[in-house]
Amino acid sequence: QVQLVESGGGLVQPGGSLRLSCAASGNIVSINAMGWYRQAPGKERELVAGITSGGSTNYADFVKGRFTISRDNAKNTVYLQMNSLKPEDTAVYYCNGDLTYRCSVAYCTGNRWGQGTQVTVSS
Repeated sequence: QVQLVESGGGLVQPGGSLRLSCAASGNIVSINAMGWYRQAPGKERELVAGITSGGSTNYADFVKGRFTISRDNAKNTVYLQMNSLKPEDTAVYYCNGDLTYRCSVAYCTGNRWGQGTQVTVSS
């Protein structure tokens, strides 16, 4: 089964750091454009950061200078380094990505969401 699995969430004090990981599994050939989103209670899901297959990145204004998205293609994994965390960063963080994987006798492509990981910033 082709899937994305996030890890690394947790409880952290304001000003602290966390690193989220998103690993693709299931006969993966390559991970392509990938992104991190978040959803706080009562709010819409929003884009936090994205990274292309070539490594170009983009960030939401509210995380610029604090968060860094990166990728390790050999491990089919994308990371989100979060520094200087604020209480308003509290949310469930989701990984999303376009994946190429082996299916029967061909290659297939598809978009997947991870199950989400909770990040809570509180003293």
